[in-house]
Amino acid sequence: MTDELFFESAGSIAARVKAGQATAVETAEAFLRRIDDENPRLNAFTTVTYDLALEAAARCDAAAADGRSLGPLHGVPVAIKDLSDARAGIRSTFGSLPLKDYVATETSIFIQRLEDAGAVIVGKTNAPEFGHKGVTDNFVSGPTRNPFDTTRNSGGSSGGAAAAVAGGMVPIAQGSDGGGSVRIPASWCGIYGLKPSFGRIADIARPNAFITGSPYSSVGPLARSVDDAALMLSVMAGPDVRDPFSLPATESSLATVAANGLRGKRVGFSADLGGFPVDPAVAAVVEQSLDVLERAGAIVEPVSVVLPADQLELAQLWGRLMGGLYSDTLAGLRDEGYDLLKDHLDELTPALRDMLVAAQSRSAMEARADEHLRTAVLDSIEDAFVGFDLLASPTLAITAVKNRVDGLTTGPSEIGGVPVDPSIGWCLTYPFNFTGHPAASLPAGLSDGLPVGLQLVAPRHQDAALLAASSAFERESPWSIWPGIS
Repeated sequence: MTDELFFESAGSIAARVKAGQATAVETAEAFLRRIDDENPRLNAFTTVTYDLALEAAARCDAAAADGRSLGPLHGVPVAIKDLSDARAGIRSTFGSLPLKDYVATETSIFIQRLEDAGAVIVGKTNAPEFGHKGVTDNFVSGPTRNPFDTTRNSGGSSGGAAAAVAGGMVPIAQGSDGGGSVRIPASWCGIYGLKPSFGRIADIARPNAFITGSPYSSVGPLARSVDDAALMLSVMAGPDVRDPFSLPATESSLATVAANGLRGKRVGFSADLGGFPVDPAVAAVVEQSLDVLERAGAIVEPVSVVLPADQLELAQLWGRLMGGLYSDTLAGLRDEGYDLLKDHLDELTPALRDMLVAAQSRSAMEARADEHLRTAVLDSIEDAFVGFDLLASPTLAITAVKNRVDGLTTGPSEIGGVPVDPSIGWCLTYPFNFTGHPAASLPAGLSDGLPVGLQLVAPRHQDAALLAASSAFERESPWSIWPGIS
C-alpha cells in the first residue's frame, strides 16, 4: 500500500474493503504502522489497540467473504478520545496521573455504534486532564504536537484526535466538545470539526444523567472532509431512552449532504463575537474566507452580537459550570475507588484543581445565578440569528501556541493588551456550548504557515443545514490540497 492510503477518505476506504479491493486486516496493519511511525513525532495517541484493531478487521473480512457489510464504516480505522469516551477493556487515563492505569469496564453508546457500523478502533487519543482547557497537554502523556509545526500545540481538548487525522494516522476520529474541544483543534490542525446540536448523539452519563447539560457537551467527528464527518456523525447520531437530552432520530440520513448549501443563504458575520480580542493576522485570514462563502452563493453581512457580559466574565462562568460537571465525574470515579479530591489533589493540574476545589463550596443559589447569565447568552445569540440562516466568526483568536515541557501548556493570558482566560478565553467557541447550537470549524487559510479556522453556526437542530453549508464552502476552497498535513 502507498502513502496515498493515509489521506484517503473514510468513505473510499470502506467502499474498497467492502468490494474486496483491499482487506480490512491489511488496511488496519498499514494504519498501525503509520501510527508507529508518526506518533513519536506528534504524540497523538496515548494507547494503541493493536490486538483489538486486528480482531475487528478480521471480523470485517469474514463478513465481506460472506457477502455482508457491517455498515457504513466497514473496515475504516477510527480513533477515540482518551476521556470518558470509553471502550471496555481499553485504558482510559483522562489525562490524569491518578488514572494513568485505569481501564474502562463499559463501552459508551456512540463508541458501540461506531463498532457496530464496522469501524476498526486503533487507539485512544491524547487530551488535557479531564478536558479542562483548550490545549492538549497533561502530566501523563505530555503535549500533542501540531502537524504543521511540531513546536506548537494541536489544540484541545480533542487535540490528539485532530493531530491524528491531520497527520494521516486515521481518516476520522471521535472527539467531544464542552467548550470548543472539537472545533479548537480542528482550527489549529487545518481540518473539519463539527459539534452537532446538543442531544443529536446520545451520551449515557452516570451517576448523573443530566451532567452533559451544564454546559452543553456534545460528541462530534473530526475529519479531513465534510462528507467523512457527515458519515461518522450519521453512525453516532440517534436517541437512547437512558439519555434524557437525546433528540429524536432525523427523518433523513445525515450522511447525505445536500448540494448548494449556501446558495441564497444569509450569513451574519461577527469579527469578534461581541467582544473577543482577535489577533489581526487571524482576523485577516478569516475576513478573506468570507469571499469563499460569497462565491458559494451566500449573502454575507455584518451582524452585531451583544453579549450580556465581558468575555473574561463569560470565560469564568464557563469554568464554574465545568467545575460542577467535573464534580459529578469525580463522584462516579469515587464509586470505583478513585477519590481524586481526597487522595490525589496534589497530582492534578493546578488549573483543574482550582476549578474542582471552587466547585465544592458553591451554593445551589450561586449555581442558579450562573444559569441566569447563561440564559442571557442564549438570548443574545438568538437575537443575532434574526434575519440570518447562519452565523460566522473566527473559531479562535490566535494561531497555535508553543508547547511547554512541564505539562502546563496553555493559551495566552492577553491578546493585544486585553486580558483573557488562558484556558479558554481565546476561543470564540464556548458561547455555543452555553446555547447548544450546532457549530463547526472549517479551514479558512494559513497565517505564517499555521492554520486558521472559520466558525459556522446554524440554528438549533439544523445539523443537516450546517453540513450542507460546510460542504459548499469546501467545494469552493478545497483545503485538502494545503501543504503540511502529509
